[in-house]
Amino acid sequence: MDIALQYFPNVLLIFCRITSFFVVSPIFSFKGLSTQYKIGLAVFVTLLTLMSIGLDEAIPVDGNYILFILREILVGLIIGFTAYLFFTVVQIAGAFVDLQMGFGMANMMDPITGVQSPILGNFKYMLAITLFLIMNGHHLLLRAIMESYEWIPLSNELFSNIYNGSISTFITSTFTNVFVLAFQMTAPLIAVLFLVDVALGMLARTAPQFNLFVIGIPIKIMIGLFVLFTIVTGFAYLYEDLFDKMFTRLEELIMIID
Repeated sequence: MDIALQYFPNVLLIFCRITSFFVVSPIFSFKGLSTQYKIGLAVFVTLLTLMSIGLDEAIPVDGNYILFILREILVGLIIGFTAYLFFTVVQIAGAFVDLQMGFGMANMMDPITGVQSPILGNFKYMLAITLFLIMNGHHLLLRAIMESYEWIPLSNELFSNIYNGSISTFITSTFTNVFVLAFQMTAPLIAVLFLVDVALGMLARTAPQFNLFVIGIPIKIMIGLFVLFTIVTGFAYLYEDLFDKMFTRLEELIMIID
C-alpha cells in the first residue's frame, strides 16, 4: 500500500496523457463510444503502460505537480490532434469535390463526429475509418501512445519546446501538408469537372437555347459520381499512403517533444 501511494502521482500523470489522447484522437474520440468505455479503456491502457515502462523515481506532489499534469495533458492532446488532422484530409477533399459537383450546400450530420460534413466528405471519411480498422491502425495508435514514454518521459521538455517555437512550426507545417494531400486526392475529379464546365460553357455559346441551370448540374453530378466510383478501388492505396505519412509525422512529433 505504501508503494502504491508513493507511485500514485506517476500513475495519475500517465492516465492524464492517455485520456487526453483519447479525447481528440481518431477512432477513440467517436461520439458513439460511451464515456464509461473511454475511461475504462484509458485505465486499462494506463496499467499496461505502467507495466511496460516500469516504475521510475516517484514524482513528489508539490506546487509543480499541477504543471506536470498540464504538461501531460498537452502532450496527449498534441499527439492525438496530429493524428486527427490526417483524417480531416478526406473530409477536406470531399468538400472540394462537393463544391464542384453542386453538393456544397447539401451537408449531412456525421454520426461519428457529431457535426455537419459534406456528403462525399462523409462517405470518404467512413471509408477511411473502415480501411484504418481493417489495417489495424487503432492498434498502432495505442502502440504509439504507449511507446511515447520511451521518448517522451514524464520529465519532458514540452514547455521549452513550445517556447522556442518548434511545436508551433510543426503544427503549421502539418496543416500545410494536410491541405496539399487533400488537393492531391481530389485532383482527378476536379480536373474532370473542370473539363465538364468548359464543355458546358462551349455549349452555352453554341446553343444558347439550352438552360444550363437545368441540365448542367445533373450532368456534373452524374459524371462526378461515375468518375468517383471508377477510382474508388484505388482509395485503398491512397489511404495506406496517408496513414503511413500520419505515423511518420507522429514519430517526428515525438522526436521534437523529446
